[in-house]
Amino acid sequence: MIISRTPSAGSGFVRQGYSMAFNGQARLEQLCARGRDFLGTESAIMGGAMSWVSERNLVAAISNAGGFGVIACGSMGPELLDAEIKATQALTGKPFGVNLITMHPQLDELIDTCLANRVSHIVLAGGLPSAAAIKRAKAGGAKVVCFAPALVLAKKLIRSGADALVIEGSEAGGHIGPVSLTVLAQEILPEIRDVPVFVAGGIARGESMVSYLEMGAAGVQLGTRFVCATECIAHENFKKAFLRASAREAVPTVQIDPRFPVIPVRALTNKGTDAFMDHQRKVIDRFLSGELDQKEAQLEIEHFWAGALRRAVIDGDVEYGSVMAGQSVGLVTKEQSTAEIIAELVAQAVASLEARAVALSA
Repeated sequence: MIISRTPSAGSGFVRQGYSMAFNGQARLEQLCARGRDFLGTESAIMGGAMSWVSERNLVAAISNAGGFGVIACGSMGPELLDAEIKATQALTGKPFGVNLITMHPQLDELIDTCLANRVSHIVLAGGLPSAAAIKRAKAGGAKVVCFAPALVLAKKLIRSGADALVIEGSEAGGHIGPVSLTVLAQEILPEIRDVPVFVAGGIARGESMVSYLEMGAAGVQLGTRFVCATECIAHENFKKAFLRASAREAVPTVQIDPRFPVIPVRALTNKGTDAFMDHQRKVIDRFLSGELDQKEAQLEIEHFWAGALRRAVIDGDVEYGSVMAGQSVGLVTKEQSTAEIIAELVAQAVASLEARAVALSA
C-alpha cells in the first residue's frame, strides 16, 4: 500500500535511538498485496457505493488518491449509467468499479453498459446475483465482486464464478444485514481462501484495517468515512449532520409489526424516523380496519422513504430525509480531502504495525 516511498517522521527505521529492523510500510504492503493486485490500485481500500454520494466526483477522487472508487448505480437506467461512467473516466485514468443492484429490472442492460465502457470491476449487490448475471459480466471481461452475508452463500457465489467477495457487517450504513463484521470475519475469513475477501462495516481507522488484513482480508471497503471528503457533493447540511453525530445516533429503522417486514436501514435518527414509526402505525390501523389489504399496506410502508435519501444528500433536508450513516460516523470529525483520508488510514496502519513490533522486541 504505497502512498509515499519516503518514510514519515518517526515511522522509519530509527525511533528514540532504537534501531528497527521492522518496516511497517513493507509489512502493510505485504498484507494487502492480494487486494491491491485484484483492484489494480496502490491501496486495497474500496469506496462503498452510496446512492447520490458515490458519483463521478467522489469515485474519481478515491481512485486518484490510490484507492478504488465505486459508482453507485442505484436506480439509474442504462443511459444515465453510461453518462456517469464516461464522466468518471474523464476525471480519472485509474481503475474504478460500478455497483449494480441485482433486483434492477434492467440488470442485463446495465451489465452490458459497463462492459461497453470497459469497466474493469462490476460489483453485484442488493441480493444474491444469479450465476447467469455473473457469467455475463465475466464473459465481457469484467471482474465480478459479490456481497456474501454468510459462509454458505460465500461458497455458493464462488461456485457461481465470483472473482472476489465483500462481507459487510451490520455496523455499516444504509441497508444492512443482522450480523456484525466482527462475527462475519471470524465465520468467513478463515474458510475462504479461493478468492480475495474485502471487509466492510464500521471501519474508519487504520488500526482496524490492519486487524482484518491480519485475519486474512484482502482489503477493506469504507463508505461513511468518505462522506465528509471535500470532493463529495453531499449537501453541507448532510456533512454537518455527520460531523455532529455520535455512533449511538446511527440506528436501524424499526419494524412495528412482523406481518409487515421492514428491511433494516441504518441512518441517523431525526424527525423523519419518528414520522416513519407513526406512518407504520397508521397504515397498520388501516389494514386492521379493512381499508387496505396486506399487499397494499406493505407497499405504503415501503414507499415512505422513497426519495428520502436524495432529499437529505442533495437537498440538505436532514430533518425529514434519510441520513444513512454507519456507526463509524462518530469517528468522522472533520472534512478532509480524499487523499488526506486515505493517507491518514495508511499512516495509522503503519504506526500500529510498528508500535506492535517495538513492543514485541522490548
